[in-house]
Amino acid sequence: MSLKLDYIYNYEQNPSSLIPLLQKTQENFGYLPKEALEEISRYLRVPLSRVYGVATFYAQFRFEPLGKYVIKICHGTACHVNGAVNISQAITEELGIEEGQTTEDGLVTLERVACLGCCSLAPVVMINNKVFGKLTPEKVRKLIKKLREGKLDV
Repeated sequence: MSLKLDYIYNYEQNPSSLIPLLQKTQENFGYLPKEALEEISRYLRVPLSRVYGVATFYAQFRFEPLGKYVIKICHGTACHVNGAVNISQAITEELGIEEGQTTEDGLVTLERVACLGCCSLAPVVMINNKVFGKLTPEKVRKLIKKLREGKLDV
């Protein structure tokens, strides 16, 4: 795979450019491809182990592409007491993946979040940027089915 990293030359060639370069790379590709990390290491003249060290330290960075749809499951207090665990279980069963993973077909990435700020709708999930609330395991299974069929407006 050959990646286009021409933006790299807009950054100063010193270690202080590492985080901004990682952020720009993830913005461009949606994640941090190995080949891009190797090129950043060469350009900045820092060991690849340091590049990976920084990238793994910060939760904002990903090493795998996100799915077409990102489902964020809220586990804040209101969602937790209203059954977020059951919602999570239903989603993981339907998709066959755990939180933090992406389906093999690249359709869905599942993420756990601390709070979506929609407490009055608890329990909630956000699919891309659309919130779905007052969920039950049955309702969320129907959402997943519609998503897979391309019949969910998100």
